[in-house]
Amino acid sequence: MFSNDPSNAASDKPHHSGPLVGYKVLELCSTIAGPACARMLADFGADVIKVEPPEGDPMRSMGKHAGDVSLYAATLLRNKRAISIDLKTEEGKKIVRELALKCDVLVENFRPGVMERLGLDYESLSKDHPGLVMVRISGYGQTGPYKNRPGYGAICEAFAGVRHLTGDPDRPPARVALATTDYLTAVYACYGTTMALLNRAKTGRGQVVDVALYEAAFSQMEAYVPAFKTTQFVPNRVGSNLPNMAPNSLYQAKDGGYVLIAANSDATFKRLIEVMGQPELIHHPLMSSIRVRGQNIPFCNEVVSAWTIQHDGVDIERMLIEAEVPVSRVYTMPDIFEDPHFAAREMLPQIEHPILGPLTHPGVVPKLSSTPGEILRSGPNFGEDTRDVLRQELNYSQEQLERLEAQKIIFSAPAIA
Repeated sequence: MFSNDPSNAASDKPHHSGPLVGYKVLELCSTIAGPACARMLADFGADVIKVEPPEGDPMRSMGKHAGDVSLYAATLLRNKRAISIDLKTEEGKKIVRELALKCDVLVENFRPGVMERLGLDYESLSKDHPGLVMVRISGYGQTGPYKNRPGYGAICEAFAGVRHLTGDPDRPPARVALATTDYLTAVYACYGTTMALLNRAKTGRGQVVDVALYEAAFSQMEAYVPAFKTTQFVPNRVGSNLPNMAPNSLYQAKDGGYVLIAANSDATFKRLIEVMGQPELIHHPLMSSIRVRGQNIPFCNEVVSAWTIQHDGVDIERMLIEAEVPVSRVYTMPDIFEDPHFAAREMLPQIEHPILGPLTHPGVVPKLSSTPGEILRSGPNFGEDTRDVLRQELNYSQEQLERLEAQKIIFSAPAIA
């Protein structure tokens, strides 16, 4: 019943050798969290079929473009096959159902209730395919009084209390200029997917993996949940500092940049103050132990800042690395591309793009020693694989494909050339 046969994948494409080879995934997702989950699965060998509406996934319009090429789509949709089907039509829903019954995993991130209205709910599909694993990503989960609320990662960060802790204490809550909660949710979704597949190998049955954006964000609040219930402690924004720990913050360098220094133990702190030329600070009444320093963060930061401002960032970094004190300059994108470690760890691989030539992708994470992930192709064009997928997976004839396209039930486009 299960599609653990890599020969089912598109025959004219290079094949993976990762640990998920043989698993087929249907992606009914848009924007970031769902597509990122499916991309992670695809990086490790899963054959991911991404279904887009006639207007395409909105993420194709996000981020930067090179001409008409979406650079974000080229990475977030990598290793996938892209098809377009109109789920507002009865025949479109029928086609997607047929595909779902041939897949091991279905990943969706509609609002709760949409899959039920489409007739693609887990109860319906699992009657014909009891081994199906359905991964459901939403803002607030599939149950509870808020399940029908719309929610993006940023909204759910606010709801989970994370936004309240982001930024400086004397300013409004800030935001990280990245989709951090979406990517964290994607990781949890992948984790749930692999656990469900492992369980299916034992029982033969699939299940629903219910992943909520707000819960992924809230999982970062672990230290504060018991603290509030037990002591009524309400955390607040602390800027670049680490609560109850010093020195652990950003410090300005002479050249105007910043370095992050983390002297989180007495031994590390002693090495830091030796480099600073002030070993006597270990006896200072406000810096004599971890707990004392954690109670006097402003003073500790002032002392360290008075030293860092006398040196350029690269020199601070060099001196502290030699002394085995955790430190890093605050990197910009040019710094990342110039740094040899990113290259050595294959975090900036170049993958050939049919229009742009060599295109730099973010590398595959995590690194597996025996069955590593890999990038075989940049994200496909909208509808590029529609005809091939329906022909190969559902045995549709050329006549059927032409009729469906003429009726605007499916949409196809030539491969990027």
